[in-house]
Amino acid sequence: MIYSIGYGNRKFDDFVALLKKFHIEYVIDVRSKPYSMTNQEFNKQPFEILLSRHDIKYAFLGGELGGRPEDDTCYTNGKVDYNLLEQKPFYKRGIERLKSAYEQGYDVAIMCSELRPEDCHRSKLIGVTLQDESIKVQHIDEEGEIVDQDSVIGKINNGKQIRNLFGELDMTSRKKYK
Repeated sequence: MIYSIGYGNRKFDDFVALLKKFHIEYVIDVRSKPYSMTNQEFNKQPFEILLSRHDIKYAFLGGELGGRPEDDTCYTNGKVDYNLLEQKPFYKRGIERLKSAYEQGYDVAIMCSELRPEDCHRSKLIGVTLQDESIKVQHIDEEGEIVDQDSVIGKINNGKQIRNLFGELDMTSRKKYK
């Protein structure tokens, strides 16, 4: 199963408790910059060590699946254009790694900083791509409850489709970065 989770203002122990609750074996970090000013236990190196103490493996895929890619051609008017990003070979490689984990039966959670799945590229980009591949993503929301991909997209777009007539994603990041 593929889950998604954000740490937001959660304490590390609460975060791990949720991972354990859903039997998650791997955390796939999809932050472009795996650091937190306010929750330093979620910085890449200490985070990986802390997870290993709980028998949870860590993999960083922010270079492939991060919401703020270094590739300037992924931006339109300063915002990440998800339609452009999902066409990039590096993004496709990251998706292939998630598909491989899924096909091997691992329970993984793609992780970013945003607590609410509807605020994050975990649902608006990665979740949509995986859904197109017939892979279900279950989002662990801010309350620690499971919300399916369709419900999250429904919150974002009031139930409207997020692909246009040409099959292109009809979304960008919510913030300007460049």
